[in-house]
Amino acid sequence: MNETTEVPFEKIKIGWFVFSCSEDNTITFTELMNDHWQEWKRIFDFRHVKVLKKNNIYDAFDIAFVEGAIASPEHEEKLKDIRDRSTKVVAVGACAVSGLPAAQRNTFTNAQKNAINFLVKRFGALPEVKKVTDVVEVDASVPGCPMNTDLFLKAVNGLVLELRPDYVAQPEKPLN
Repeated sequence: MNETTEVPFEKIKIGWFVFSCSEDNTITFTELMNDHWQEWKRIFDFRHVKVLKKNNIYDAFDIAFVEGAIASPEHEEKLKDIRDRSTKVVAVGACAVSGLPAAQRNTFTNAQKNAINFLVKRFGALPEVKKVTDVVEVDASVPGCPMNTDLFLKAVNGLVLELRPDYVAQPEKPLN
């Protein structure tokens, strides 16, 4: 009888969340699936990724990817809840990382702000658009509009190494 038995690998629970943005990073993420689906389906449990599945699970996440700027009090509360449920949070794309271009209204003149104030109030928006780090702590950031795929893959691989080093150590299971 073999004394060393391999412990089953617990998949990394993933959530992908979108706030105020064009969702170009979601498109880029799904395009990356063309090259990475076979390896990712072995190591990731895609719990809450609306672009991939109809029945999403909103509970605990090992990694939550957050795309988009935070433009409303509801966004702030949802983002805080995501942070509370997640071991790691990754800000993805320019809107999440810098707030721009969604936050360009933050730089408007007073006259411009007055001209759009009725819209800000009508839609219950925050007085200023925020980047993700204005609301919660993040563990990694991937800039770009759309995101830089090399930096995204580097962040993903780094988090897999951090969260499941036992899995990464197995050479027959490459990450890319």
